[in-house]
Amino acid sequence: MRPEADEVDRIVEAWGSQRPDLDFSPLGVLSRVDRLSRHLDRARRDAFRRSELEPWEWDVLSALRRAGEPFQLSPKQLLQQTLVSSGTMTNRIDRLVGRRLVRREADPGDGRSVLVTMTDEGRTRVDAAITRLVDAEALILDALSRAESERLAALLRKLSVGFDA
Repeated sequence: MRPEADEVDRIVEAWGSQRPDLDFSPLGVLSRVDRLSRHLDRARRDAFRRSELEPWEWDVLSALRRAGEPFQLSPKQLLQQTLVSSGTMTNRIDRLVGRRLVRREADPGDGRSVLVTMTDEGRTRVDAAITRLVDAEALILDALSRAESERLAALLRKLSVGFDA
């Protein structure tokens, strides 16, 4: 017995009747990934908004938070983790300093360099956002058992590993 059909099933079925010469199984997988990505994007934006953060602010602050005490990284390290240009990162740091979510400090190991350090306010906001995000993502995965979720993560990792290289 086939599980409950979704919109992707209807789309694939319609294409299959119009183009029986094509294998639409990739569409069945990746269209669902795309649709789930949109739901995830909405959940993330809501979690960030409720913590009074923009998605780009989350990117920088979460990199600092993951670094652990004292929650600081060089601008170069932030560039590597957020995959933006140097000019974009400088602008982002300036804006975060203006919001008092981070501060610039002299690098004690290199007087010519600076470190970006998260403030207590930045930590409060990023901690609230990650809590909201984890809760929202758990709801998205609620239809899966723990084993199914782990299997899905493994399969998606297998697909994405080549893109991360």
